[in-house]
Amino acid sequence: MRPRRANVLRVLAVLLFVWSPSDAWGHEGHDHGAPPPPVSKTIAPRAEASSDDFEVVLVARADTLTIHLDAFRTNEPIEGAKLEIDSPAGILIPQPSGKEDGSYVVAAPFLTEPGKYDLAITISARDTVDILAATLVIPQEPAIRQAAPLAFWPGAPEFARNLKRRLADTAEVTWLALLIGFISGMVACRVLWPRILKPSALLLATLGVAALAGGTAQAAEVQVDGGRDVAQRFPDGAVFVPKPTQRLLSIRTIFAEEREHRRVVELPGRVIPDPNSSGLVQTSVGGRLFPPEGGFKPLGTRVKAGDILAYVRPPLPLADSTAQAQQARELDQQIAILARRVERLRTIREIIAKSQLEDAELELKGLMTRRSNLDRARSEPESLVAPVDGVLAAANAAIGQMAEPNSVIFQIIDPDRLWVEALSYSAIPVTASARGLLPHGQTLDLAHVGTGFADRNQAIPIHFSITKSQPGLRIGQFLTVFAGTAETRKGVAIPSEAVIRASNGQWLVYEHTNAERFVPREVRVEPLDGANVLILAGIEPKRRIVTQGAELLSRIR
Repeated sequence: MRPRRANVLRVLAVLLFVWSPSDAWGHEGHDHGAPPPPVSKTIAPRAEASSDDFEVVLVARADTLTIHLDAFRTNEPIEGAKLEIDSPAGILIPQPSGKEDGSYVVAAPFLTEPGKYDLAITISARDTVDILAATLVIPQEPAIRQAAPLAFWPGAPEFARNLKRRLADTAEVTWLALLIGFISGMVACRVLWPRILKPSALLLATLGVAALAGGTAQAAEVQVDGGRDVAQRFPDGAVFVPKPTQRLLSIRTIFAEEREHRRVVELPGRVIPDPNSSGLVQTSVGGRLFPPEGGFKPLGTRVKAGDILAYVRPPLPLADSTAQAQQARELDQQIAILARRVERLRTIREIIAKSQLEDAELELKGLMTRRSNLDRARSEPESLVAPVDGVLAAANAAIGQMAEPNSVIFQIIDPDRLWVEALSYSAIPVTASARGLLPHGQTLDLAHVGTGFADRNQAIPIHFSITKSQPGLRIGQFLTVFAGTAETRKGVAIPSEAVIRASNGQWLVYEHTNAERFVPREVRVEPLDGANVLILAGIEPKRRIVTQGAELLSRIR
């Protein structure tokens, strides 16, 4: 082989060695048959510690130490705390990172050297002072052994190690990988073109492609190392979630406590108006509807008792009209005759008894009243007035509409005073309080009013009053009522959103076992009220259960 070609091959071999994946070269103390680590090697070195009040996670990146501080029971970030770390380099005073997520940062140059560091963290927050101890391990970088193919150049390993370290510090590693792959191809075409069909050329081309792929993979690895930690799921189903990701997902927990809870029954119900603050406007006689002054009031208008909502003018058949007209003429004739008689008696009042004139005047007044009532009955309509104060909830009125006798024209309710009617298919002694769950997830606080004894479609009606008015409720709206009974059950009460359904149909909750580890637990539950469920089996007391963000944890793969 000519010297020029030998030198070119040496340079190319070094480039291939430098850019090949580091895992391909063994190092001391490494067991290729060992199981994979529980966390990806791209996860930054970290340590954790906890007490009854606080939980802290320390993450080392280069010469910076990041501290994540949470409340132990709720996993809520704690801001505004004062931290002091006793380290091998002295006392460190972390400062807030400015992200408002309970994280603090401090410079720690000693973390650039591999080793095992014992740290004591003094925490002062929420009128509590605590001291936690943690051990942070900074692993050593893998040592690169001298490869047999490079034995012809004794200084190749040291040169490759320095070059790789420099390349790892650059932000353009991918472009360097592409450049090296391109140079490898150019050298192969220039030097080995006459022997392109020989196996050595094919082998060199393959090595060039491998170098390019290895360089790209290592570049991606370097970029991941410099970025954030990534959440991942373990083979046993547990989930590793770094603290920054927990902040994004708003993960919250509670401390499971087993207590006695009243058994709850689930009943179908609907919203009804309070009979003491609602009313119906009906017609006493049939007739044609006419609006009052200003027109019919629109739905949702607040009215007061006594307000006129509509007029009803009864229809007058032809026979009745003829009879009333004849009666009116007869009354007019009687009034005229009696009026002349009263005038004559007044002219001779001195020679007649006074009682005769008074009787004639009273009879005349009665005839005139009857005549006036007859005219008013033919022309004056019936007024439909509001019986109570409230809001116009329903209306069935139009100008000229014929209303049947006793038909409902308007419904008035008080939206601040509503009831719920639930149907029970067995006699249940419900307690004074209950909870209603609307289809969109809103809950209502209910108070028991009374239970009926008569069956309604083979069900017993139970009435509850809504103790606190909720906007958007409407009459007839369906909901689910969770009524408490005298029977008690023992278990752990958690919010309904903390329980999720697994792929096999089993109910699951996530237990917060470590600062950044969550383990799914199969549980048996039953409804407790509209917002909570009762865990009867599957979880032990004094465990931290995820109450917010459990559904998001289940999606991590």
